[in-house]
Amino acid sequence: MSNNYFQREKSKNISNSDRRQSSDELSELRRLLFGVEKTELDKLYERLNNPRITAEDVSGILPDATKLRSLQDHTLGDAMVTTVEHAIQASVKKDENVLATAIFPIVGPATRKAVTSALQEMMQSLDRTLEYSVSPKSVRWRLEARQTGKTFAEIVLLRTLIYRVEQVFLIHKKNGLLLQHIVAPLVTIQDPDLVAAMLTAIQDFVRDSFHTQNKDGLQSLQFGDLVIWIEEGPQAVLASIIRGTAPQELRLVFQEAIEKIHQKFNQELISFEGETEPLAGSKTDLESCLRSQQKSKQKSNYTYALVFLSLIASTIGLWSFFSIRERIRWNTYLKKLDSQPGIIVVKAEQQYGKYFISGMRDPLAVDPNELLQQTNLNPEEIRSQWENFISLEPQLISKRATQLLKAPKTVSFKVDANGILHASGSAPHEWIVKARKLWNFIPGIIKYQDNNLIDNTLSLIETYKKQIEQERLFFFEGTTELLPEEEKKIQGLQIKIKKMLYATKSVGMKVQIQILGHTDNSGTDNRNIILSQNRANKILSYLSSQGIDISSLSAIGVSSSQPLRLELSEKERKYNRGVSFEVVLTDSYK
Repeated sequence: MSNNYFQREKSKNISNSDRRQSSDELSELRRLLFGVEKTELDKLYERLNNPRITAEDVSGILPDATKLRSLQDHTLGDAMVTTVEHAIQASVKKDENVLATAIFPIVGPATRKAVTSALQEMMQSLDRTLEYSVSPKSVRWRLEARQTGKTFAEIVLLRTLIYRVEQVFLIHKKNGLLLQHIVAPLVTIQDPDLVAAMLTAIQDFVRDSFHTQNKDGLQSLQFGDLVIWIEEGPQAVLASIIRGTAPQELRLVFQEAIEKIHQKFNQELISFEGETEPLAGSKTDLESCLRSQQKSKQKSNYTYALVFLSLIASTIGLWSFFSIRERIRWNTYLKKLDSQPGIIVVKAEQQYGKYFISGMRDPLAVDPNELLQQTNLNPEEIRSQWENFISLEPQLISKRATQLLKAPKTVSFKVDANGILHASGSAPHEWIVKARKLWNFIPGIIKYQDNNLIDNTLSLIETYKKQIEQERLFFFEGTTELLPEEEKKIQGLQIKIKKMLYATKSVGMKVQIQILGHTDNSGTDNRNIILSQNRANKILSYLSSQGIDISSLSAIGVSSSQPLRLELSEKERKYNRGVSFEVVLTDSYK
């Protein structure tokens, strides 16, 4: 293995040595051929091998070279298509705003022009379609087409067209061969060569049959609504097939065309031997002969189209208005339903012009039909299906509590977030006791509080108490006979005492009404004590006679020890000759 290794290394050294020797010899040969020193030759090669210098040299001649190549053919443009496409794609990927900014000035005008042109063509086409399809004139034309056996399109063309150049033939005058042929759009043609040969034959036939001079030629032929105008030149003939009645000025157009063709292609016409390719450029002059003229409308343009579009726009506008209004009303109805406590909309849709809605409704929730009337929707177009359920929303719990507990109007309920039902206002004692027993039957309530609820009975008892204690009955001096004006007062008093006793009994309270007899200080104490007691007993007897249970009443004579008024004048002493009342309540309701 060591011998092979040394042999390989030796071969490499010999090879490298040969290469250096060859390179030196080549450099010497170049120096002799070009007559330059080695250093200058090295500089020359360095310049040739420097890509930067080469690129600068090429950039100086590249524009002119590109321009010259473009004048020769389109090869350079075809070759650059792919490169330009890739460059545009790369530019868009890098920053689409650059290209957008560059083409912005032309996009707007181009778009507007295209849209304007398209709209104008559409209006013209629609106007013609409507006029020729639904107008009274079109009905007459359809009848004419049926009577004559022609197509409706042919009748329309005949009635709306003054003239139209349908075909133009350029025929060689000497041999009768067709040089060029052009035809108007949507025109049915036969074999152009055959038509050219027939025209030539007809012209020769006329010339031979009627012994006309060779310089004379056939100028026109007419077949029904078609006419053929012929214009001759030194080497070629221009034949135009015209439908309708063309003005004589049109011949000037044909003459000008044949003259231009002879001016441009005179040598080609003289040397013509059957090859039409050299005369292809004459089509431009022949196309200038394809002219037409239609009858001018008496009415303004687009009359039918505008009327038709107005009807369509009005119909669409009305339909859109009612449809949008109906949709707004439907959405409003759904929103109102969703906002109502105790109503859950599960499904709402529109099918076949009807609205279908289904969901769940608490019996205490608002009636959906009432909301429907507020939206002005047609009830006959609404199909509703509601399933009953018990809602635990606070508003409905309060409403359910009012219904189940039969609460008076003076009581209101409120449910807090913890499920506690709070009662406030005022109510009779019996209802308050009943409500404290029945609140457990209300769904969604875990506790009942009536701290803010005023018992009407207790309040009424307090009112009766104040009214009774404010009463005063006065007597004549030294007697137990009431003053005349006190008769009415004692009648009202007994009614208040009866209500007081009934109210206290209903709430389980005990009441004691004390009748206090009073005298002035004019007599002796013993006499005054007896007189005051007699006055109190008289009132007690009267109340007893009115059916009042006297077990709750007591008569006490206090003489002048408890005057009704203090520091009275001599004339005012009568105000202490009376009876007063004091109400004592025990075992009050808690």
